Amino acid sequence: MTATNHQFRLAARPVGMPKREDWSYTEEPVREPGEGELLVKVLYLSLDPAMRGWMNEGKSYIPPVGIGEVMRAGAVGRVIASKHPGFAVGDHVSGTFGVQEYALSNGKGVTQVDTRFAALPVYLGTLGMPGMTAYFGLLDIGKPQPGNTVVVSGAAGAVGTVVGQIAKLKGCRVVGIAGGADKCRYIVEELGFDAAIDYKSEDVKKALRTHCPNGIDVYFDNVGGDILDAALTQLARNARIIICGAISQYNNTSPVKGPSNYLSLLVNRASMTGMVVFDYAARYGEAAKEMAGWMAAGKLKSREDIVEGLETFPDTLLKLFKGENTGKLVLKVAGE
Repeated sequence: MTATNHQFRLAARPVGMPKREDWSYTEEPVREPGEGELLVKVLYLSLDPAMRGWMNEGKSYIPPVGIGEVMRAGAVGRVIASKHPGFAVGDHVSGTFGVQEYALSNGKGVTQVDTRFAALPVYLGTLGMPGMTAYFGLLDIGKPQPGNTVVVSGAAGAVGTVVGQIAKLKGCRVVGIAGGADKCRYIVEELGFDAAIDYKSEDVKKALRTHCPNGIDVYFDNVGGDILDAALTQLARNARIIICGAISQYNNTSPVKGPSNYLSLLVNRASMTGMVVFDYAARYGEAAKEMAGWMAAGKLKSREDIVEGLETFPDTLLKLFKGENTGKLVLKVAGE
């Protein structure tokens, strides 16, 4: 194997927004797989808000990326060499392959994907971790019922777009909170949300009163901060809140802003539950099958925002925190 593998490794713990100096761009020769291993040519990388948390030192639901380690990232690619009985050369696969051009794997956590049904980037979005997050967070924790009002923040992102569409499939009224007129137009006109709130130009608390006159039954939170606080003021009796993420807080240099209106949980006998998608790994197949069926029937739409070039990774990642992407942010590393 004469190929060279280019990689982004974590060079320093970011303070605030990650900077290019927090990464080192390295290269090393690609080696042949050993017994029980496969070699994957990475084609597309998944860029997710959770990556910012993985860069921090401290206790979390997953160990932090170590200084000097290849940055953790989900990816899809093609097997180009294999000494693993479960994978053959030419197979398309998904797994946590990292921010690099080639990945060696022992097969753990690697799954085959079928490009005849959906394009590879879709397996990083609607049929990947964001889709699983939306499916299990909404259905298992949110337990939406027909006629419920469901509100989702980060509504034009990879998770939020799927949450809103599934809620509509379950007979709910759906209100999305997003940044900018284009995103708000997209979720209403193309995805079928009932209403959108532009947090950049509207008073979110006032808009929630207008669009949710009987209160919020299910709130799926991707952003935290002031928007979570606004949603807490408008809860219906027995409301369910899913804490999926808090992208507004990830690059803080001061302590995370907690909800000051949390007593609304007491008054409304509501619940607020954190969710980590990895807890549902044993059931991913169940979700993928149902969502693939919805996609085939035209009931669930997928949108990917694809940027080309591994070398753009440090800057492309920041699109997530600047609100510059719509749908699933994907980095194209190579062609087939």
